[in-house]
Amino acid sequence: MAVQSYGRPRGHRSGALAVTAALVGSLASAAAVSGCAASEDPKPAGDPVLTVRSAADALARAGTSKASTSMEMASGGTRVTIRGEGGYDFRRRTGRLRVVLPRDAAGASEHRPITELLTPGALYMKNRGAGVPPDKWVRVDTTTLDDGNLVTGGATDPGAAAELLRGAREVVFVGEVELAGVKVGHYRGVADIAAAARAASPQLRGALAAAAKGFADDSVPFDAYLDAEGRLRKVRHQFSFSNQGRTVAVASTTLLYGFGAAVEVTLPDRRHIYAGKIET
Repeated sequence: MAVQSYGRPRGHRSGALAVTAALVGSLASAAAVSGCAASEDPKPAGDPVLTVRSAADALARAGTSKASTSMEMASGGTRVTIRGEGGYDFRRRTGRLRVVLPRDAAGASEHRPITELLTPGALYMKNRGAGVPPDKWVRVDTTTLDDGNLVTGGATDPGAAAELLRGAREVVFVGEVELAGVKVGHYRGVADIAAAARAASPQLRGALAAAAKGFADDSVPFDAYLDAEGRLRKVRHQFSFSNQGRTVAVASTTLLYGFGAAVEVTLPDRRHIYAGKIET
């Protein structure tokens, strides 16, 4: 499978070869809520800013969950969507996703799914690209990525997606909606990446700090949906960066459900990590 090298947000470090940036998909309206029905008389629960900033702590108390991801990217009239499925442990900050590239997005009709292991400070990918043996993994130090792995892997790390909300500001309570049969509160605002990095858990602070330096704009608009226990059920972030003179718009959506589900992440042995050159 040939996977292209994709551009990254502005930054001075080489980082790792991105999986996604030349794959571009449409930015849906921040107000769009697929499968949600508004209630007649929504009422906010507490201060919206503090409520959203506390979502990462509520997930840590919950422990684990299943996760679905969608990354839509758009640039120059080209639109694509990359999807992922798996699970995440919010206490250990580890997860496993099966990421599926769209047809023809990298110049071929079929692409093997990419297995991604998410850990504090590192991203492991299998079936990463041409030239990598099928039994080998590619390891990326997320603290060296210009985006902190918010977009590089084709799926925003669910832990980072939640921790980014620690930098929430200008938050408004939109209303109560129903999401997959669960009543949730819909909050809309802007997250400051630099502020989130300062407040983030130690395991993810380095990656968010890298993103704060790499993105030209620290402000990230978001829509977040929290249940009655304050757990994040859905979040949609909108990123924008310049790539070779073109503006790339990215909408990353993370859905969390099945709290308490078993999540096992076994890191590959060092001898199974590819150390050679990746064709791009």
